[in-house]
Amino acid sequence: MKEKIKVILVDDHAVVRAGFRLLLSSVDHIDVIAEAERGEQACQLYLEKQPDVIVLDLSMPGIGGLESIRRILLRDSAARILVFSVHDEIVYVNRALGAGAKGYITKNSAPEILVEALEKIAAGEAYIEQGLRKSLPAQTNQADYRALIDTLSAREFDVFRLLAKGLTLHRISDELCLGYKTVANYGTQIKSKLKVSTTAELAHIAMVLGVMKS
Repeated sequence: MKEKIKVILVDDHAVVRAGFRLLLSSVDHIDVIAEAERGEQACQLYLEKQPDVIVLDLSMPGIGGLESIRRILLRDSAARILVFSVHDEIVYVNRALGAGAKGYITKNSAPEILVEALEKIAAGEAYIEQGLRKSLPAQTNQADYRALIDTLSAREFDVFRLLAKGLTLHRISDELCLGYKTVANYGTQIKSKLKVSTTAELAHIAMVLGVMKS
């Protein structure tokens, strides 16, 4: 009998976690030992439960998925994290892997893909869903934009994404659980790094790179 793979599910939607749990309950060698709805909880649960793999969404309130990956790996550099996200754009894949995730699959993938990814990552391998490493379509300034985006920190990227979607600073403050002045400072830093002066320009960059999907 295979040794059970201990998994923590992290997603801010209870119905999504329930679906994951139901799917994985049919697999004898995978055991969901805990769930979390925010990255802050995931960091604490990782220390308490010591799972083999964390299955983590990227878009969550609070510190968000990318910052969660970074914090978990600061606590344990050997942590194995599988991103399971609605985003299939390469910019998200690159940022998740750059933060230290061992794998990336989309929520549109077939159920057996999740199981296969968990098995591979638990065994110490990496797993990227087939097709996610496709090249971005050619577009003017795209390479330049991607290089600039890579200079953003995980938190700056979260703020950039929400600014590009048209959220106000107050809304972003509530969404990310940050102070208004902190968000305003991030906005200034982001515009400086991306060499733009307006939110419309941020939205244009986000559209070019496929970051606008909610």
